[in-house]
Amino acid sequence: MRIGFIGGGVMGEAIIKGILAKKVVKPTAITVSDISKQRLATLKERYGVTTTNKNEQAAQSSDVIILAIKPSEMDTVLPQLRPLSSKQLVISIAAGVTLATLKKGLRHNRLIRSIPNMPGQIGEGISVWTATPEVTQKQKDTATAILASLGEEIYVASEKYIDMATAVSGSGPGYIFLIAEALTDAGVHIGLPRTVAEKLVIETLIGSGRSIKMLGEHPASLRNKVTSPGGTTTEGLLELETGGLRSLLLHAVIAAYEKSLSLGSK
Repeated sequence: MRIGFIGGGVMGEAIIKGILAKKVVKPTAITVSDISKQRLATLKERYGVTTTNKNEQAAQSSDVIILAIKPSEMDTVLPQLRPLSSKQLVISIAAGVTLATLKKGLRHNRLIRSIPNMPGQIGEGISVWTATPEVTQKQKDTATAILASLGEEIYVASEKYIDMATAVSGSGPGYIFLIAEALTDAGVHIGLPRTVAEKLVIETLIGSGRSIKMLGEHPASLRNKVTSPGGTTTEGLLELETGGLRSLLLHAVIAAYEKSLSLGSK
């Protein structure tokens, strides 16, 4: 199996790194195209992959084509990849770009739309994906192996869930990083050395996330276990509820979801 990457940016590199680490394919089976000569040189040096500045070359020589480009670049790039063989599989990781848009631009129907997230760069991500009816079970297995190289993966039968996942898991790391930043600054504000505050916040976020995953309890149940009547956590949570944190997160997800839908309507 040969894999062609259209775009060698951050997420493209994350997938390359992941599939090589998982031994999905060898470096000689990967071709990457990008407009940046420096970027291509970097990828060739780091991973030993084949590089080119011609998108059509990366596409035509591959069994699987991964579109790792910005949504705004699709109108220009998709026609460059035509014609494709009916046996080729195309996987897009571009936010908001619908299967209908891909099908129209490529004149091709074996398509997968996915949304990975930033932690995939270290193999701790989560990807949500769906496929057109023409994608074979063997191709779905291939997509599973590729996306699993970034961490966890979830297949959904309906495309409508991809925009929803974009707003939750795709944009979610941005929300978490902001919370981490704010907690660190708060720790410094009350007198902690910044290095200490950063360490406390990082380990607290990691430990809390793992607790949810490993203990299998509802977050509210876990929250209750650290919330003693009249205690410090109770006071802190009261301030968060008074300030509308829950509502703000809800509206953040809704805004991101609506933005993803708007990207697909253009």
